[in-house]
Amino acid sequence: MRLTKQTNYAVRMLMYCAANGEKLSRIPEIARAYGVSELFLFKILQPLTRAGIIETVRGRNGGVRLPKPAAEITLFDVVRVTEDSFAMAECFEAGEIECPLVDSCGLNAALRKALNAFFEVLQQYTIDDLVKARPQIGMLLGLENAVARQPAA
Repeated sequence: MRLTKQTNYAVRMLMYCAANGEKLSRIPEIARAYGVSELFLFKILQPLTRAGIIETVRGRNGGVRLPKPAAEITLFDVVRVTEDSFAMAECFEAGEIECPLVDSCGLNAALRKALNAFFEVLQQYTIDDLVKARPQIGMLLGLENAVARQPAA
């Protein structure tokens, strides 16, 4: 299983916002920090906003920010809204399946168990965990007045 580029940059956008603290983050600055297009980030922004994972502030001095502490946003929260499908095999998909074992297959059960374990691990990590793992993140992202964070104890 491979996560999409959309999920990857959604997590990065949230990390940027978390590292920026209470200040509003602007899409052009985030795009520049990661070397991606603003259009791509705006596309990612829509599902995150609908899910309440990121908040937008309109206007000349607008931007984006986290609506709640980064410690309350799990990786699972992000993956759940940015990935289109978690079908690891044909039998996970809806529709006609040609395999005669679909209802009693050991592979299906094993893959479902693996997917659930994957989700459980993602629920254990927050955006705050990722930011705290890199004490120099603000400086690495070019944030103004960035102060190195102390590593988690």
